[in-house]
Amino acid sequence: MSGAAPAFVALTRGGAELARRLAARMPGAEVHGLAGRTEGADVRFDETLAHLRELFAAGRPIVGVCAAGILIRALAPLLADKRAEPPVVALAEDGSAAVPLLGGHHGANALAREIAETTGGRAAVTTAGDLGLGLALDEPPPGWRVANPQRAKDVAAHLLAGQPARLAVEAGDAAWIEAAGIVVAADAGVGIRITDRAAPADAPDLVLHPPVLAVGVGCERGAGADEVIGLVREALAEAGLAPDAVACVVSVDLKADEAAVHAAATALGVPARFFTAAALERETPRLATPSDVVFREVGCHGVAEGAALAAAGADGELIIPKRKSARATCAVARAPAALDAAAVGRPQGRLTVVGIGPGAADWRTPAVSRALSEADEVVGYKLYLDLVDELLGDKPRHDSALSEEEARVRLAIERAAEGRRVALVSSGDAGIYALATLAFELLDREDRADWNRLRIAVEPGVSAIQAAAARIGAPIGHDFCTVSLSDLLTPWTEIQRRLKAAAAGDFVVALYNPVSKRRRHQLAEAVEILLAARPAETPVVLARNLGRDGEEITVVSLGELTPDHADMLTLVLIGNSQTRRVERGTGTWVYTPRGYAAKMAAPGTTNERDTTCAS
Repeated sequence: MSGAAPAFVALTRGGAELARRLAARMPGAEVHGLAGRTEGADVRFDETLAHLRELFAAGRPIVGVCAAGILIRALAPLLADKRAEPPVVALAEDGSAAVPLLGGHHGANALAREIAETTGGRAAVTTAGDLGLGLALDEPPPGWRVANPQRAKDVAAHLLAGQPARLAVEAGDAAWIEAAGIVVAADAGVGIRITDRAAPADAPDLVLHPPVLAVGVGCERGAGADEVIGLVREALAEAGLAPDAVACVVSVDLKADEAAVHAAATALGVPARFFTAAALERETPRLATPSDVVFREVGCHGVAEGAALAAAGADGELIIPKRKSARATCAVARAPAALDAAAVGRPQGRLTVVGIGPGAADWRTPAVSRALSEADEVVGYKLYLDLVDELLGDKPRHDSALSEEEARVRLAIERAAEGRRVALVSSGDAGIYALATLAFELLDREDRADWNRLRIAVEPGVSAIQAAAARIGAPIGHDFCTVSLSDLLTPWTEIQRRLKAAAAGDFVVALYNPVSKRRRHQLAEAVEILLAARPAETPVVLARNLGRDGEEITVVSLGELTPDHADMLTLVLIGNSQTRRVERGTGTWVYTPRGYAAKMAAPGTTNERDTTCAS
């Protein structure tokens, strides 16, 4: 299948529901929904044909949950080179049929079958090789590569005509080809060669490279990516081996965060996998160049050779002993059969802290949806996990009480340190009064080697202040600040000091955690502090359950505001001395002027836009 994740394009509410269910099972997949007719889409669009053409031109696999005719009319003007076109599948809204329209052997057939398996429908595959042979020679099993895909069509046509083919297996095996029952003859006019040796692009036989090679890599901390990549490519080239036969790049887990190791894997288009030093030490009897120096440094007698052999398995053989450059080493081992890289060692652990916004799917960024779909496991407060249920499928979930933040974050880090991709879920924005701060605090405080090797990312979400402001107009169009009134972690005297500073600076103030069952006096005191510096009629926006069922947006004056107006699900947004409330038609709006009126009124001024930090 094409390397890019598919875009499910839905035009109706029912189509979007099916698309969300399918996309949740495919890492990185997105739901693109027609504005005004769908809900819960990662990406919204207004013009269907234009959007489809844009996706196709970008090389994005497309699953159109719509009539095939819509896809045909949209994409027909763009069809030029079938070898370059991305997969396009038409999917019936009830899931009964998935029809590969374009790019059948570039992933569309496989994508249609995967969808049909999920929906219980049928994949309407029409390509001759799939139907007549039961296999596609230019779309081999995962990990396999085709050295000269232009020969695949000729060989398939030959076989479809009932003619035999030569089959030469020099590495791995040909079980998937033999299972199709093709006729094999040693003197046949066309041939299929399965090999880990390099072959010219104009080779007369169809050349298939099985994933049988494991490239072991070791390097000094901070070694350059170019050096490691160059060392690996030189080793393969001098041995006459095909880079396309490499299944994975492997090393000791101490190098799981080494950029050069990952760069080498990326250059070869394969995953990077890692073993413990103890696992590599068990390979010592098979090493060609064991080293006591290496053992003293990392706990095993060989990194490059040991990792390559560990990946190749007990029956694997070392075919390129350790080679050195100034700061790196590499070695290559061959497995007797195709390797499943996902079963080799373990990957670098990944922790992604995500903010899902207030809860509405429309306010969830595509990056967050992608992180949740790609995660092996998710950790979060149960309510927040329920809000993204459609993206999680059947992956393991770890939830805990709202007050158990540290336990939640620690569990997420621990699971990631074991080689998993873990998503730690916050509402709103993960970095605003949420779990990203605690994650980094734990990493800083404990300084554990296994935690320090993690790949960590924070994906932003729509914060409560942004959502509230958008619902009511533009109250934070000028300088603003946020203050949490919870004194569970911050002394109340410190909160008072910050409130007084905000009042003195005439900031618009967003109050998080304004009131709880046990904390009521804080909001009343905050009102007193702010009333000392701004009018009693200052607009206050009360935003409750933003983006969820029961959403309420009300506006009161600062002089009216009491603790009874709010709870822990409410954001209190208090204007500054310039903030205005306006009634227009049936709507109430709140905005804070930025000063354009004075600028436009001043003689001799132009209407130039302030772009210093324009959003």
